[in-house]
Amino acid sequence: MDLAEHKLFAAGLLFAATLVLARLVASVLAPRSGKRLPPTVSAPPVVGGLLRFMRGPIPMIREEYAKLGGVFTLNILNRKITFFIGPEVSGHFFKAPEAQLSQQEVYQFNVPTFGPGVVFDVDYSVRQEQFRFFTEALRVTKLRSYVDQMVVEAEDYFSKWGDSGTVDLKYELEHLIILTASRCLLGREVRDKLFDDVSALFHDLDNGMRPISVIFPYLPIPAHRRRDRARARIAEIFSTIIRSRKSSGKSDDDMLQCFIDSKYKDGRSTTEGEITGLLIAALFAGQHTSSITSTWTGAYMLRHKQYFAAAIEEQKEIMARHGNRLDHDILSEMDVLYRCIKEALRLHPPLIMLLRYSHDDFTVTTKEGKEYDIPKGHIVATSPAFANRLPHIYKDPDTYDPDRFAAGREEDKAAGAFSYISFGGGRHGCLGEPFAYLQIKAIWSHLLRNFEFELISPFPENNWNAMVVGVKGEVMVRYKRRKLSVDN
Repeated sequence: MDLAEHKLFAAGLLFAATLVLARLVASVLAPRSGKRLPPTVSAPPVVGGLLRFMRGPIPMIREEYAKLGGVFTLNILNRKITFFIGPEVSGHFFKAPEAQLSQQEVYQFNVPTFGPGVVFDVDYSVRQEQFRFFTEALRVTKLRSYVDQMVVEAEDYFSKWGDSGTVDLKYELEHLIILTASRCLLGREVRDKLFDDVSALFHDLDNGMRPISVIFPYLPIPAHRRRDRARARIAEIFSTIIRSRKSSGKSDDDMLQCFIDSKYKDGRSTTEGEITGLLIAALFAGQHTSSITSTWTGAYMLRHKQYFAAAIEEQKEIMARHGNRLDHDILSEMDVLYRCIKEALRLHPPLIMLLRYSHDDFTVTTKEGKEYDIPKGHIVATSPAFANRLPHIYKDPDTYDPDRFAAGREEDKAAGAFSYISFGGGRHGCLGEPFAYLQIKAIWSHLLRNFEFELISPFPENNWNAMVVGVKGEVMVRYKRRKLSVDN
């Protein structure tokens, strides 16, 4: 170690020691507030909480929930994160107004990716108007036209498969879903002429969102530099497309057109930058969930063959009524397939944590009747990945059992609202939930009607290293083409 490094190391130790001393002095001198604060996770001072969290939030939550109950606080550097686990305490998390619990402060790391002037870079009133644009773009009349495009994309994609073969199901579904999303969301110009370019750029955007990005979103690392270059190039591409559409007077049936036509309450039209940012946000929100969940759904149905067989029988019944046709209303009749998807999503929600920032003091009561005061300034968190497996809500919670949602059981309603939170809930429930279910149903309906499958690789695991927790490794399947009929 040279002299400069030695001085830097010594300075770092002195700084850490000063922080520890300052916290100890503050804890001694601070006046007693009389508040009933949640229990605190035991960890060494300063960086102990951060290290426990970085080693794996779900194991940490599991261990502390068993020791401390449904409400507890983790100290991470100068932040306090208070966890709400279970529907009994998470009601306020999902129902509180933005003035009390807000998203903006905790999701700032998305701004370099989505861009300025949209979603988490604007105040709540503007964000609500932008969410209204999403709602209008996802209303039922729009979803009907999107389904038609989803079906065409699936038919075209799988027509290129042979009569039999071996494929990585995860790769195939990821690729198909980005094609479908490009058609329905980004528009025909991207899908037909610029797909490869835009897909590569979105890959750089996606890879630019690392765990370190949550804390230091502008850190000058290679992944962030590639992210920023990709974001600038995407803005150029969509500016050209938007100007071309406006000058031609043509109107397409996609989300891009909806955003072009959207207006704020004061009459102002959306800008090219806002349209681009909203499209990026839509693709990020939808593409990950759909590709990850469609892969898990397939893996579980192939592992538990009774559910694969039940889904095929449902397809036969629907084909007996409607023939080979697939549209929005027909997909909506598929309750068995819906439950298979919903159960895969219960076990593997892509977003393992949801966050809010507390602007006011408030009180929560646990299922055991304990009351805790949550101070202003805390980050409040809940975990779909853990809460979706609570044994007092779900029987055999680690078992894949789609029938737990069937009439007569409905375990997701047993403990009231927010027992199932894969899509969030309350004021900030996922606007794209119907789109996601329709997209996955359209893909798996085509596969069930046209192929036999066998899972030949080991059952997959979670990829905990990703920002959005997906499927680790390959999901290899052997397929054989066959045409499903109501008689076979």
